[in-house]
Amino acid sequence: MQATIDGSEALTRAREIFTQKELSALIHRSAKQIGRWEKAGRAPPEFVPLLKSVIEGRSPVARPEDSDFTFIDLFAGIGGIRIGFEQAGGRCVFTSEWDSYAQKTYAENFADDHDIAGDITQIDADEIPDHDVLLAGFPCQPFSLAGVSKKNALGKPHGFECTTQGTLFFDVQRIIAAKRPKAFLLENVKNLVSHDKGNTFRVIMDVLENKLGYVVRPHVVDGKRFVPQHRQRILLVGFQKDVGFDWDEVIARMPEVADGPKLASILHRETGSEPDVDGGRYLEPSGRVLKKYTLTDRLWQYLQGYAEKHRLAGNGFGCSVVGPQDTSRTLSARYYKDGSEILISRGKGRNPRRLTPRECARLMGYPDTFRIPVSDTRAYKQFGNSVVVPMMAEVARAMKPGIMHLTKDEPIQFELAQS
Repeated sequence: MQATIDGSEALTRAREIFTQKELSALIHRSAKQIGRWEKAGRAPPEFVPLLKSVIEGRSPVARPEDSDFTFIDLFAGIGGIRIGFEQAGGRCVFTSEWDSYAQKTYAENFADDHDIAGDITQIDADEIPDHDVLLAGFPCQPFSLAGVSKKNALGKPHGFECTTQGTLFFDVQRIIAAKRPKAFLLENVKNLVSHDKGNTFRVIMDVLENKLGYVVRPHVVDGKRFVPQHRQRILLVGFQKDVGFDWDEVIARMPEVADGPKLASILHRETGSEPDVDGGRYLEPSGRVLKKYTLTDRLWQYLQGYAEKHRLAGNGFGCSVVGPQDTSRTLSARYYKDGSEILISRGKGRNPRRLTPRECARLMGYPDTFRIPVSDTRAYKQFGNSVVVPMMAEVARAMKPGIMHLTKDEPIQFELAQS
């Protein structure tokens, strides 16, 4: 469906497919309200995305009575954290993401009755609805090993001194201070803990615990437990009071790192037996991955030479060629440049290939129903900046008893790990 659909066309198309009663049930609005729209000849602009989603077969937004708790999605990216908390019974009531391409992917995959807000620094806390849980994967580049190294090489500031991204944590602080959610989950790179000799992390913990008064439980978790990728991230779980959240119990319920899945679980089968969910965008009619994803002779020779240079110098830099029974390095936002951190072997004497964007989506735990409406370059950036979705779902599941206790005074009943 064209992106410029207006309220009149959206309503007409929806009514061509559904009866008034059926549409009412799908979008959780009364038949009387739909009748008023029909009398006016158009739906209000804010309901166009919702109507568009049901026309295209996506799941409509949940009704308030269908959800156990509400949350907001800050620095939302393409919605990886959101998926996990929706699976736990939550309902998103506010989204903020500044990148227009990420907004496009987000809007393509989620049907909301609210617009995606842009730059969070320009949004007053009073404009944000009340919510039970705040989710924020605030920008990691100012704290990541790669980001710090690059900024040092360019003589640029990093961490909190990076005024374009590093200070965005304090926007999280002002929103928590104003809205006082019952709980929050903050996500960032592992290097946040050691950045600036630990001073950055000490500032963050001081703000959350002492200035805001939350009980905070930080922990570094490796996505390798859920997907065939070594991806360590720091997760900060916070509650208004101590509800007994225990990372030892949470980790005990997660799969062992050694038992994590291998790349065979996310690679295209290339036998013709795999449904082509992307309509030929990544696969030939035979089911083989398109040739454009195989490295050219020139690029492959360059990467091998680069790796050998650093090997002789005793450095760990270089390309990584892996196969179906391996686990990959961390997928990064720079993957679009040459794919060097994760190259898939195509057999002896043949150049390796990049992952397709669909394989990147799988590597992050996104289902094949997740739509990829952007270019390959943008898709690589988006998945490289995203989160491991099943890991977020497990954390959401573990947080839920505490959330329900604080929101609805339900008894805390954490599931114990199997002995």
